[in-house]
Amino acid sequence: MPIRHVDVTTWYLEQRDRAELTPPRREPEVAVEIVRAEPAGPELNRFLYTAVGGDLYWLDRLAWTYEQWQNWLARPGVETWIAHVGGTPAGYAELDPQAAGQVEIAYFGLLPAFRGRGIGGHLLAGGAARAWDLAGRWPGREATTRVWAHTCSNDAPAALGNYQARGFRVYDTKVETEAVEHTPPGPWPGAR
Repeated sequence: MPIRHVDVTTWYLEQRDRAELTPPRREPEVAVEIVRAEPAGPELNRFLYTAVGGDLYWLDRLAWTYEQWQNWLARPGVETWIAHVGGTPAGYAELDPQAAGQVEIAYFGLLPAFRGRGIGGHLLAGGAARAWDLAGRWPGREATTRVWAHTCSNDAPAALGNYQARGFRVYDTKVETEAVEHTPPGPWPGAR
């Protein structure tokens, strides 16, 4: 597979007060239920990661072992929230609690078949709300003081606008040159 070099812009976004969270202006085209996966497991989270990011160059976790996935998910406060449409997973938001009351929306996105249907704004608003109230589900965790995320020019085209429409503000931007294959890997090896 030919390798090419591309400039990738990464935007770092944040909310510093729950009042900044803006709900979507429209309801999704279909009924959506957002449910926390309890417990989340390596198989489920790897499925979500590859199904959402396979066509978007999400590569950083592809080589993770089962044990690495297990260790990540076993950390207190890590949560996986899944949007379901008719019982089918449509997308997810993965929350990563950090020091000083900060929560990162570590991963967020929709499976390709569910993009462009108004589900993303609904899921992002729900995921951000769960980041803001995470301490209430984890005894001993300090209250959330900041919710942050990042997205890049390799993500879905609507991602940055969705974050901004939900009240996230860009606080930093970086541009780096990355070597990528001509096409993204797809949801599993050999899928393309």
